[in-house]
Amino acid sequence: MCDEGQDLQPKKIVEHCRKGNIPIIAYTYNEPTIFVEYAHDTAKLAQKHGIKNVFVSNGYESKECLEYMADWCDAINIDIKAFDQKFYTERCGGIKLQGVLDSVKLAYDLGIWVECTTLIIPDLNDSDKELRGIAEFIESVSPDIPWHVTAFHPDYKMMDRERTPAKTLSRAWKIGRDAGLKYVYTGNLSGRGHDNTECYNCGELLVERFGMECLSCAVHEGFCPKCKKVIKGVWKM
Repeated sequence: MCDEGQDLQPKKIVEHCRKGNIPIIAYTYNEPTIFVEYAHDTAKLAQKHGIKNVFVSNGYESKECLEYMADWCDAINIDIKAFDQKFYTERCGGIKLQGVLDSVKLAYDLGIWVECTTLIIPDLNDSDKELRGIAEFIESVSPDIPWHVTAFHPDYKMMDRERTPAKTLSRAWKIGRDAGLKYVYTGNLSGRGHDNTECYNCGELLVERFGMECLSCAVHEGFCPKCKKVIKGVWKM
């Protein structure tokens, strides 16, 4: 979209989305709350043209920041990287786990659509106890919050670990469902895991996916077409 170092004003971003019929802007890869004012200006303009705004975040926002976001951030995916403060201290630069958990709850209470992701790293955060702790915490906020459990692969400064086995993600998926979560997804398995959304009540296939691609969606106005149960989410663009 732009060359490195190019000045990209909010108006230009929104114009690009309108021309390409792009319905969502995702603020990601750098923690978006470090440029929250820029995101605000872009998102408010996008809203006027019916474009949704999504944050992909480490969840370490202040209460004031989340409240500032509430009117223009439609959804947020928050990483819960582990359920152990030692992991956050040693691997995440001193971020406090409780601050992340507080953000999940506050974002949900503010009416922002929340999803959580855990990158599962062999021998670091893949124990049953730790995964169960994450799943039970999410369920305590809402069983409707989706949990994405994704596979790690060695890269950059963490080359000392093997790839996450598919069986580990399947174990995490079962832990999440046993904890009462309605929607648990496995990621980075290229169609070999649990990509689809199924009705928690009757098992009807609602959203069919392959990796990052959505193949079909049967949800009609937020309801399962078979049993008519409410399927929480953002279904109108």
